[in-house]
Amino acid sequence: MTAAEQRPALPDGLRGRVLAASLRARAAGRPEPAAPEITAEEAFSRAADAFYGMLGVLREEDWGRQALRGLDVQGLVGHLTGVEEDVHRWASHVDSTQAAADRQAGRPPAQTRAEWRHAADRTLDLVHAAGDTGAEVAVHGMRLPLRMLLLVRAFELWVHDNDIRQAAGLAPSVPDPSTLSLMTQAAARLLPHAAARRGPPEPTSVHLVLTGPGGGTWDIQIGHGSPAAASVGIVTDAVGFCWLVANRATPDRLDLHLTGDPDRAAMVLAAASSLALD
Repeated sequence: MTAAEQRPALPDGLRGRVLAASLRARAAGRPEPAAPEITAEEAFSRAADAFYGMLGVLREEDWGRQALRGLDVQGLVGHLTGVEEDVHRWASHVDSTQAAADRQAGRPPAQTRAEWRHAADRTLDLVHAAGDTGAEVAVHGMRLPLRMLLLVRAFELWVHDNDIRQAAGLAPSVPDPSTLSLMTQAAARLLPHAAARRGPPEPTSVHLVLTGPGGGTWDIQIGHGSPAAASVGIVTDAVGFCWLVANRATPDRLDLHLTGDPDRAAMVLAAASSLALD
């Protein structure tokens, strides 16, 4: 008999109990070592630089590949130019960007790339001139601090960067830990609003643990506070959770550890995926 065969069997359910105890013990906060802190403006600037760099390696034929929502890569870049123009006007999102997407048809890709870069730089110039990133702006039917809007924009650039990478057969990208940290913080903060938009949610206390660089731990109250609020624990990878928030992954594609009411956990995950802008 081998040494492994001589070891006593572990009690049934031990792994689940250990994970549950670890989840309860992990207090809300940022992981150690924490990623260096950056501003929302810097996060958007980094996302813009990464997106522009990715566009620079596309082949001529890549610009005509289908990418998203009936748009080819060139049209999607045009859509993002329109988003920047919308940010300049604090207007609505997809419908008002269609004209910018349509006008890319027949253009040289270099012109589309340059127009988007100009629009993104204009956004940064306006933010720098505004100075106060705590000022609120009206967008998508709600009021957001300018800081939060910049994080939403950084998130969207990363998502569409990967939409184009997939269309062009390029390897996926991951935000740097500092930018990813701000993205996960923004997603956690918006989660109660996302749940409320789907209808009055059942009161639920969520202990969210996102692992890996750029992750963290949050205690989030969904629905009106109630002594009878159900408790739910969710543990998953920070990047995977961002894919869920972007509606580019479903819960069954994530490495999830859930505790508490499974129906409430499913409600929280569905609310997260509804945060996607497109």
